[in-house]
Amino acid sequence: MDTFHFATDLRACVSAWRCAGARVGFVPTMGNLHAGHFSLIELARKHADKIIASVFVNPTQFGPSEDFASYPRTLEADRAGLATHGCDALFAPGIDEMYPFGVAETVRVDVPKITEVLEGESRPGHFAGVATVVTKLFNLVQPDVAVFGQKDYQQLLVIRRMTQDLRLPIEIVAAPTRREANGLAMSSRNQYLSREERDRAAVIYRTLCAMGEQLHAGRSHMAIEADARAALEAAGSVPDYAVIRRASDLCVPGPAERSGLIALIAARLGRARLIDNRLLVL
Repeated sequence: MDTFHFATDLRACVSAWRCAGARVGFVPTMGNLHAGHFSLIELARKHADKIIASVFVNPTQFGPSEDFASYPRTLEADRAGLATHGCDALFAPGIDEMYPFGVAETVRVDVPKITEVLEGESRPGHFAGVATVVTKLFNLVQPDVAVFGQKDYQQLLVIRRMTQDLRLPIEIVAAPTRREANGLAMSSRNQYLSREERDRAAVIYRTLCAMGEQLHAGRSHMAIEADARAALEAAGSVPDYAVIRRASDLCVPGPAERSGLIALIAARLGRARLIDNRLLVL
């Protein structure tokens, strides 16, 4: 597997692949890779001939009090794992390569409305950072297809909206969430949890499942959300939100809406802020 740190080298590689008629797949990550990330590589392989992954801890998507400085950086282990799982190339740029005029003076990409709720409300500026860096990476890699995990559901919608609006010729593929044995969604931030907190964190997925069961039983959205928050708090977590939304646009559904919905949770447990979701199928 080739590793590139500079755009000129990356583009030369992609150009050679395209001259040979290859379809290019792309998996952007922030590193500290786990089985969930590697499943994205395996899914990308089903849609493309050559796969590029990126590892870049993007400063513009972290808030002032968030964990940018302490976010785990494990490039050598990531490189080995990607090679084992069939990745063809790794792009691991430095901050200067991605932000040549500095982070403060970079051009920013803003996706309106859908970024203003849930994660956008809890983490102001987060999605502008995500949309900006993904646009830059798409421009550098110029993939035919890109794979994103469904665990970050709002991010997935933001990327799809941005790609469509900017008329980028890239197919966006959603990958199912990979879970631990107790249902906890795999995440690089899970390593912030103690063993006891990992056990308690399983309440998030249990609560998502319960929200679906209650919807099926005919309970109101408001009552379901109240019960979900209470369940999370009873397990010792601090919920930012536990809501039911339309899966298509994350708008609040009408009281009679029962189809096309998704349950989403963000909760803090110890040092970790955990997010998860579940499509609600009746």
